[in-house]
Amino acid sequence: MMTDAFIYDAVRTPRGRGKPDGSLHEATALHLAATALAAIKDRNGLDPERIDDVVLGCVDPVGEAGGDIARAAAIVAGYGHKVPGVQINRFCASGLDAVNFASAQVMSGQQRMAVAGGVESMSRVGIGASGGAWPMDPAIAIPSYFMPQGVSADLIATKYGFSRTDVDAYAVKSQRRAAAAWDAGRFAKSVVPVKDVNGITLLDRDEHMRPSTDMQSLASLKASFAAMGEQGGFDAVGIDAHPEVERIDHVHHAGNSSGIVDGAAAVLIADAQTGKAAGLKPRARVRAFANVGSDPALMLTGPVDVTKKVLARAGMSIADIDLFEVNEAFASVVLRFQQAFGVADDRINVNGGAIALGHPLGATGAMLLGTALDELERTGKSTALITLCIGAGMGTATIIERV
Repeated sequence: MMTDAFIYDAVRTPRGRGKPDGSLHEATALHLAATALAAIKDRNGLDPERIDDVVLGCVDPVGEAGGDIARAAAIVAGYGHKVPGVQINRFCASGLDAVNFASAQVMSGQQRMAVAGGVESMSRVGIGASGGAWPMDPAIAIPSYFMPQGVSADLIATKYGFSRTDVDAYAVKSQRRAAAAWDAGRFAKSVVPVKDVNGITLLDRDEHMRPSTDMQSLASLKASFAAMGEQGGFDAVGIDAHPEVERIDHVHHAGNSSGIVDGAAAVLIADAQTGKAAGLKPRARVRAFANVGSDPALMLTGPVDVTKKVLARAGMSIADIDLFEVNEAFASVVLRFQQAFGVADDRINVNGGAIALGHPLGATGAMLLGTALDELERTGKSTALITLCIGAGMGTATIIERV
């Protein structure tokens, strides 16, 4: 008999610009992860003896972010030497999959309490630092129609009819929603400041946002992926995979794509009995989760495919979901999701997303889950679906239900 997995708390650091002049550049991935883990422990008065495992996503687990950062961060966060840790990588969905992995362990009865989440220090460990065969080895690059993600995003926009005006308008909306959410204090419940070794605050607010962004300022930006698509030959790869597309219209740029940032997140998961014994009150139940492989050339349409799968698994329909968090890897990803399911603007990414706030790869999924949970409680709504597109063509989704 399956046991319910409940979410008792969710925290995240603010997102710092993923550049040498970003406020979190001096904070290592270890420090960021330990900050989130310590916050979960301290604000819930947790006895680490109750924690069966720590599961953290990290997309580039090399150098100072390598070597099973979950175990190292748990020790630094004061969990003691008896709490194990494991690092996982499913590219951009790593943080959400960490929650799903921990939830599955609780549901199966093999664990009773776990902390899950993710971390990425993109200013210190560059994107793609861990390498891999996918972009380099013809044995996988050719059959998977390898293309840079930006070219795939432009292919999606072309195939499904999203213009430069459409993607820019979506980006402006993300910026305005994120700024409004911060101004209204909607993130205050879950964002914990990052401090240095002297206790001085490095950052307590997302710093990638550009609230003054408008259509005019975005119109001045050149398409970022036109050269690599047209001159680098990747347009031909995309058209070979999707011959119904005669040419790829390049519409994405830095202003309507996710931001490179640093950050970490942590989520506390346990069964009902263990939570009660720890004096905790559950905030939500993990109702269902799923993963899929999707078209590797389009690459970023996995949220559509996996949403169909997870809804079927839960015995639900789109109409049963009150709120959606769809990672804003690129504007066309969310626009395609809305097009596929007819989701209204007031149900999706209502507090902005990665275009405005940034996408700390290994942490984003756990951050989105926490944002969805806070918004369910703020509005009194019941259900949320969180989903992310993934490199090489995959999708991950989780449905939570407020209790």
